[in-house]
Amino acid sequence: MLENIDIFAVVVEMESLNKASHSLNISQPALSRKIMRLEQELGVELFRRKGKRLELTQAGQICYSYALEQRHLERKLQRELEQFKTTEKPSSIIIGASLTTLQSTLPDLITIYAKDYPNTDIKAVTGKTHEIVPMVKERKVDIGLVASKIEHPGLQCIPLFDDHLCVVLPSGHPFVDKASIEISDLHELPMILFSRGTWYRVLMDELFHRYAIQPDVRMEIDSFEAIIRLVSTCQTATLLPESYLRRHYIEENELHVRFIPALEQTTRTTSLLFTEEAVHHPSAQQFIEKARNYFTGKTGQ
Repeated sequence: MLENIDIFAVVVEMESLNKASHSLNISQPALSRKIMRLEQELGVELFRRKGKRLELTQAGQICYSYALEQRHLERKLQRELEQFKTTEKPSSIIIGASLTTLQSTLPDLITIYAKDYPNTDIKAVTGKTHEIVPMVKERKVDIGLVASKIEHPGLQCIPLFDDHLCVVLPSGHPFVDKASIEISDLHELPMILFSRGTWYRVLMDELFHRYAIQPDVRMEIDSFEAIIRLVSTCQTATLLPESYLRRHYIEENELHVRFIPALEQTTRTTSLLFTEEAVHHPSAQQFIEKARNYFTGKTGQ
């Protein structure tokens, strides 16, 4: 019964038998049978089935509360048993990061963390922000690092720093020596942009729509490092977050950064995401504290 209650909790959290079956790696018919068996054992109906939708009954809500309590007790048991396990086993942490934060922000955080905790096994999983959020919620990763502020039930979000977009130009571009660049100058301008679906591309598209701008998009790429290299090769402009533009990228690729007031209002917050269970994961908690202190220190400089 305990196994089926845990499976039931996953169905509740995924809000779909189909999604839950993928997450649990079992077929949907098999998952339906497990839920029906649990209902038979408990003698109550846990869901009301309205077409393809599942709606929790009052008994189901009580059962879900119990499932959460059970998870909490299991984690408490694991923590208390840690003292009896060998100390030779290295600690580990799994971080889910959007591609841009993986390339720009995560390396710094891993460097400062590994300096004090060199024996921690750190693994990184990449994806778009809308993919990282469920990874954190489903505890497939211990911490998420995304270029967005996320408000999601069951998740805690710690903002690290704010960022805004700026125009990046290759040497020889006609805009390099332009006295000032306005947002309207981006209309029909040949550009390389982030791929659709990424948070920064969503931000850009909202900006273009607001100012009725249609840039000449030559390429759409996930990797900001690839964009940096191709800007010079293709002699096109791009929009990139200011925090990503480290001095060595600018100098090595002979790029020029220009600021537009309208772009400086396109603030995006890079944040850490985690569940309340992460507080009881020593490595995750240490990483969170290191990251928060690092950016608090940078802000205060």
